Amino acid sequence: MVRRQLAARDIKDRRVLAAMASVPRECFAPPHLRDQAYADSPLPVGHDQTISQPYIVALMTQEARLDRHARVLDVGTGTGYQAAILAKIAHHVWTIERIVELAREAEARLANLGVRNVTSLVGDGAMGHPEAAPYDAIVVAAAAPEPPTALLEQLAVQGRLVIPLGDRALQELTVVERTATGFQHHMAGACRFVPLVSSEAFS
Repeated sequence: MVRRQLAARDIKDRRVLAAMASVPRECFAPPHLRDQAYADSPLPVGHDQTISQPYIVALMTQEARLDRHARVLDVGTGTGYQAAILAKIAHHVWTIERIVELAREAEARLANLGVRNVTSLVGDGAMGHPEAAPYDAIVVAAAAPEPPTALLEQLAVQGRLVIPLGDRALQELTVVERTATGFQHHMAGACRFVPLVSSEAFS
């Protein structure tokens, strides 16, 4: 997976490649789909949610530009796979999920794998987690029509929000960097995610 799907494309950050190689993706896939865990595609995990394609997970992590001191907010825990990847690079990850069952399962899964630098939360991801802000990066695994204001406010200066923006059918992976005077944007490619369910995104 790392060699053919990631390094052969545009994933060049060695820390991201190492993280993707070290986290056992099959532990995050539903039992009946574990033989497809390393396929170049998303997988359904129930509750109308998915575990993202490995390339997209790697791309979002690379675009976050983390270092070992980074404080990261992961919005849309799902199975916990993205949080586990982020935790391999960052100092600490706060991960938030609105579906209680998924959140609790992910928390147990991360604990069983020995991931200790992740705090699991249940709540509206579009509102973030202001108690631990500011964040050096916020990674959102669900699509919104525009960047939620609360997430922008919780970014540190030079922090980066990585989020799919668009409608329910097709989005563009967007990176918003907070500067001393405002925000700068760039696009990282077309993508497709489940909607971010919130009064601040898709109801």
